[in-house]
Amino acid sequence: MSGEKDLNVIEALDRLYEFEREPVSEDQLQPGRHFAGVYAGEHVAGTEFVIGALFVTWGASAFDIFVGLIVGNLLAVLTWTFVCAPIAVRTRLTLYWYLRKVAGPATTTIYNVLNAFLFCILAGCMITVSASAVRIPFGIPPQTQWYPEDIRFVLVVIVVGAVVVTLAILGFKRLAQFAEVCAPWMFLMFIAGALATLPFLAANTPEVMSVHSLRDFWTLANLRIWTGTPLAGGDPISVWHVAAFAWICNLAMHGGLSDMAILRYAKRASYGLYSAFGMFLGHFLAWICAGVMGAAAAVALQTSLTQLDAGEVAMNALGVAGILAVVIAGWTTSNPTLYRAGLALQAVTPGWPRWLVTLFVGAATTAIACFPFVFTKLLDFVGYYGLLLAPVGAIVFTEHWIFPKIGFTQYWVSRKKLVVSWPALASWGIAIAMALTLEQTGALHLFFLFVPVWVVTTVLYIAFAAVAGAREELPELEAAAAPAKATPAQTAGERRAPGFDFYVSGALALASLIVCIGWPLWIFAMGMEGFDQRFALFKSLLIWPTLTYFISGTYWYIRYEETRAR
Repeated sequence: MSGEKDLNVIEALDRLYEFEREPVSEDQLQPGRHFAGVYAGEHVAGTEFVIGALFVTWGASAFDIFVGLIVGNLLAVLTWTFVCAPIAVRTRLTLYWYLRKVAGPATTTIYNVLNAFLFCILAGCMITVSASAVRIPFGIPPQTQWYPEDIRFVLVVIVVGAVVVTLAILGFKRLAQFAEVCAPWMFLMFIAGALATLPFLAANTPEVMSVHSLRDFWTLANLRIWTGTPLAGGDPISVWHVAAFAWICNLAMHGGLSDMAILRYAKRASYGLYSAFGMFLGHFLAWICAGVMGAAAAVALQTSLTQLDAGEVAMNALGVAGILAVVIAGWTTSNPTLYRAGLALQAVTPGWPRWLVTLFVGAATTAIACFPFVFTKLLDFVGYYGLLLAPVGAIVFTEHWIFPKIGFTQYWVSRKKLVVSWPALASWGIAIAMALTLEQTGALHLFFLFVPVWVVTTVLYIAFAAVAGAREELPELEAAAAPAKATPAQTAGERRAPGFDFYVSGALALASLIVCIGWPLWIFAMGMEGFDQRFALFKSLLIWPTLTYFISGTYWYIRYEETRAR
């Protein structure tokens, strides 16, 4: 009997088909709200507490932060919309499979293994960030070494990792649904934490004392938060460093085309604009709010911001709800990252279902997450992993758009039935070698290497491909199987209006969100008189409207999906 149950579980997992090796069918395209939810959920993340605070320690000024983040995040959205999304929508394939058509199986295998490895480290970092918050209620000390110093921390990581892996196995739609419920609350938590801690920060700044206008906030921001003086010494970063970092922070996803895995489900290329929900709610507003919370936590705990982790910053501003915010934000970021890693390896493991590959990848990721080095070296890693993967995006972009315009034969490697594309490997390797040389010699900062690397890769690939035979007349490829047509929907039963419970749960979820943002607004408006009592009550009780939102909001969302299905 148990064997039969196990078989049923395996069969159910095998049905979680994600079009790993063929175009997404028309009936599986997803609405825009799913993309808004995925991007908001992924980029309003636990690591925003880390990155937002990092700008403070780097010595950015308030002008650098506000202007630099607007410019850099706009460039990122435009890259998603005009570079990644059009190729994803036209091919309906993952990059991990489309690259095989462009550069052959050898290049694809090298890229996919490297991609999966780097994404495992990134997802592991998100799990570590979540665990840094969960450790606090259990009295587990901060993990500051490269290895875990407390076995309880390892157990926390395993539990958090199990949830992440389960959601990644369930596929794109489940990821989107989870993110859609979480994203509004996570976004409000960043704003709530900044609003609630601003009066305290102002009161500890003699030149300000209180914030009653934008001028007061700007003065406080320059004196106490983004001071223009690095906390760890060295030269402060400029507005161009901030803009470049915001652009390249997700370089592998947009410029490197990894988000073809997500955007292949989009109905139109314009769905790339939904990335703005992640960039301007996460990488703009959340980073700014995290900077405020980080500066306040450093003052309140009488320590340097460089000694605090995401869990401590969130706990100081939001209490237990802050711990939950870091945990869920880490989940919603690591889930799609692990999903991409599973797709990348699945493309080079013929016959293996995606769920099984994702399970193995998830186990490896969870093991990596037990070692806090992935957290302490996050920013260096983000820069290098984008730089390593971006040249492949340039190669695919060149083959897809430029080759037809200059008279080269598109997919010439596949038409020649080549196993190895030396032009792709050579242009990729030379571009990376050039970038590392420029960075190591100090000729160009790591954040500014993306554009020259992209240009050099494109030029080299065109030149090498011309020598290797891309200008030859070659036989057409065999037509690939067309995406499955949408099957006629079965006749639904009588349409019924949503029940009373649908409206009650929706109203309760909305009211909970209003409390979550209205309460810190009231604390901010009341200033420092009686602040300690109001702030302590806020931190101790914020968890209740939070739990109310997740219970009522999840129930409402399930009923909403059922109504749409009818």
